[in-house]
Amino acid sequence: MARNLDMTALRAFVTVAETGGVTRAAGLLNLTQSAVSMQLKRLEESLGLSLLDRSGRGVTLTRSGEQLLGYAQEMLALNDEALSRLSTHAYAGQITLGVPHDVVYPAIPQVLRRFAACWPQVKLQLVSEFTSVLKAQFARGELDVILTTEADLDPGGETLARRRLVWVGAPGGQAWRQRPLRLAHETGCIFRQAVQRRLDAAGIRWEDVVESSSSRTVEATVSADLAVHSMIEGTEPEIFERIAHGGALPDLGTVRINLYHSDPGKAELVQALVAEIRRAVAEIAAREAA
Repeated sequence: MARNLDMTALRAFVTVAETGGVTRAAGLLNLTQSAVSMQLKRLEESLGLSLLDRSGRGVTLTRSGEQLLGYAQEMLALNDEALSRLSTHAYAGQITLGVPHDVVYPAIPQVLRRFAACWPQVKLQLVSEFTSVLKAQFARGELDVILTTEADLDPGGETLARRRLVWVGAPGGQAWRQRPLRLAHETGCIFRQAVQRRLDAAGIRWEDVVESSSSRTVEATVSADLAVHSMIEGTEPEIFERIAHGGALPDLGTVRINLYHSDPGKAELVQALVAEIRRAVAEIAAREAA
């Protein structure tokens, strides 16, 4: 006789696997930890397999758990898509999301994929711009949801994460040793003036060598070891390398990744998109902590 897997238990299993712990998964699922643990136990008993290794710090997957995870993710995605397409309250329309280019990866592709699966009739338009541009567009009502990278938080916003700002240069490069220090930032980069102030405070002479709003221009200049750049930790492309300057350059402090959203006439869509953004950021933070 054919057996059926419990979709609720599968969702608990996938969320625990993606976040690295029962506590974080319970928060995302709006359940108690004991309820999540019970669903995991029910799933393991139905399969006669151990799916999670609880012997160490945090939760890791067993070999059977790793094998199940791919199937479970596909099943849940198909389940969510089917419910969305057949739902009588499905929306048709458009929602706009603005994200600075340096934090598009790795979270935003997950957000786009999951939102599209749940709301297939809605066009989600992604706008990638500098924080200053995004905030101006948001103020004019041109964007529904934005992420920003900035030092502070404006009223009505929410800080999702804090990240260090780090010095980057060409792999094995020596540009960071030169004085005056040659800097390459886009003209619209929100970090540009803050970096200059840090250098001034440290008594380090500097000069800007890029007068362009193009990220490609900055990438070419820095990867050629003609200048240095600053980026949020963890977002460095392969053509850059974090500079091990041993204190020769000033600490750049931390920046906030903030979320702002409006709610006029698109309440359900906006809240659904915001929930996916929070989920993706929480999953990344959990993986980093693990």
